[in-house]
Amino acid sequence: MSWDERYAADEYAYGTEPNDFLRENAGLLPSGRVLCLADGEGRNSVWLAGQGYEVTAVDSSSVGLAKGRRLAEAVGVVVDFVHADLADFDLGREVWNGVVSIFCHLPQPLRSRVHAGVVAGLESGGVLLLEGYRKEQLELKTGGPPVPGLMHARAELAVDFADLDIRRLENLERDVVEGTLHRGRAAVVQLVAVKS
Repeated sequence: MSWDERYAADEYAYGTEPNDFLRENAGLLPSGRVLCLADGEGRNSVWLAGQGYEVTAVDSSSVGLAKGRRLAEAVGVVVDFVHADLADFDLGREVWNGVVSIFCHLPQPLRSRVHAGVVAGLESGGVLLLEGYRKEQLELKTGGPPVPGLMHARAELAVDFADLDIRRLENLERDVVEGTLHRGRAAVVQLVAVKS
């Protein structure tokens, strides 16, 4: 199923509330420009805009982005929604005060390339917040791609973001209740890192 097909229903596949990890850690993001990677229907970017950030959300699904625009309008915030494949999206150099990556699952070597772009794109003092599923999630079947190669690994993230000051990098299980597609106990990895 394509992302456009997944987002075609009237309801928001992952809900309209922000991800819990983001909500709990958003205070670590400096004020200014924040980029949300693969933000789908806009739940995280719209919430961040409501917290006063200047938010850009990038996603490959035009259907998801249209729903994000409707959500932003309903809430009364402005988000710069960009329709682009992360394989082609240029994160720039030292332009973001924060980057948010929530359940952004990419194949290798694209994943490492995007992560390198995050490191380059963050300004000094910029913060990365990342949460993703790890391989143990395949047994729990409560969300995420059913493909081992798309899952995150703690050791891989440590390598990809070695040039940042990693403040937290943790494997854990937690309850994820986000719309109809993320529901139940989940095996995740969480990362907080700062560019010096």
